[in-house]
Amino acid sequence: CAEYIPAPLLGEAGAGRSFVVQRVRGMRTILPSGETKETAAPGFTIHRDRFDRCLADAARKAGARFLLNTRVLSRDGRDVILKSGAGALLRARPGVIIGADGPHSTVGRWIGSVNRRLLPAVQVRAVLARPMEMTEVYFDRRFFGGYAWLFPKGSEANVGLGIRRASPRRSSPRKLLEYFVDRLIREGKIRRVTGKYFAGWIPAGPPRKVTGDRILLAGDAAGHTHPITGAGVFQAVAGGRMAGEWAARAVEQDRPEILAGYESQWRDLFEDTLQRAADRRRLLEEQWERLDDIIRYCWIAYREYYRPVGGEAETGRRPVP
Repeated sequence: CAEYIPAPLLGEAGAGRSFVVQRVRGMRTILPSGETKETAAPGFTIHRDRFDRCLADAARKAGARFLLNTRVLSRDGRDVILKSGAGALLRARPGVIIGADGPHSTVGRWIGSVNRRLLPAVQVRAVLARPMEMTEVYFDRRFFGGYAWLFPKGSEANVGLGIRRASPRRSSPRKLLEYFVDRLIREGKIRRVTGKYFAGWIPAGPPRKVTGDRILLAGDAAGHTHPITGAGVFQAVAGGRMAGEWAARAVEQDRPEILAGYESQWRDLFEDTLQRAADRRRLLEEQWERLDDIIRYCWIAYREYYRPVGGEAETGRRPVP
């Protein structure tokens, strides 16, 4: 997580502001040619760990019970088998299961809904040479199917890179990030790297069904991450709220069939955006060698991204400029 959130998320989360580090006024896109594009994108960079704790505290106050250091092993009919950190096996029978267990979701496998397209990402923390009010995104032909980023966080910054899985002919994500860090140091934007490398996986597939027998998926488990930008915090918070509301109704009314309402609601809010991004990702990867020609169709900072490509209405066919 590069730890940027759009401004409206503060109201959606309802968890205060104690996790906010700084205000961000926009995004700067840097193309391989050196051309830059500045886009208004008001938001904040945050301490993601504090943000998660604020959400957890709010959940606890609302009556949630936490079983920490406890792992889901399997599902036996309607029962779920858990294993505590001490090694004890537990059996629970939930009215509804919400799988919010990340890109490699165990719960998703139970209903045959898995993320089949994942991008590897790696990130470090760096000391900024000077304060920044804008996030920066860098495209480079070395970064196949993805981009690198510099997101300010007070006196520091999150510096990372996400790409398609590297082939034997391409450098690893870690090596490419080291190349990018060296570039930022030469340009005088950062002074040095602090701490360790962080790595993870970003879902980048098209929308899919995320409900099953008394089961809902949310966040990365549902693949609700934007396939082009990799952004997912807003969708996770908004989708998590929807999932919780529909789960509560199903349990209170003892009507698991109404969980289909969650599928309809998240699709109303996210589906068009995620499908467009998935289409653009397909174009980006298939025609990466034409990056200069297609980037305006494949990146959110440009008007062309939001238009039908090639003069055709987008009806599921691959757009070709």
